[in-house]
Amino acid sequence: MSESVHTESVHTVKGMTCGHCVTSVTEELAKIDGVQNVTVDLPTGKVTITSTTPVLLTDLRAAVTEAGYELAG
Repeated sequence: MSESVHTESVHTVKGMTCGHCVTSVTEELAKIDGVQNVTVDLPTGKVTITSTTPVLLTDLRAAVTEAGYELAG
């Protein structure tokens, strides 16, 4: 029996101010291959991504930019 391995990473997204912002960021990040879950904390801008494989920072940055926001750092 094989066990699934999940990778979790936390990032900060700048510029989100409302529920629509959260939805936009979540939808774009969810399109990345391997991403299984995206949780956004609007007050802090913290985004937690759970994936089956490590996600490249360049892919995260591109998805957040596509949504209209900026990945901090």
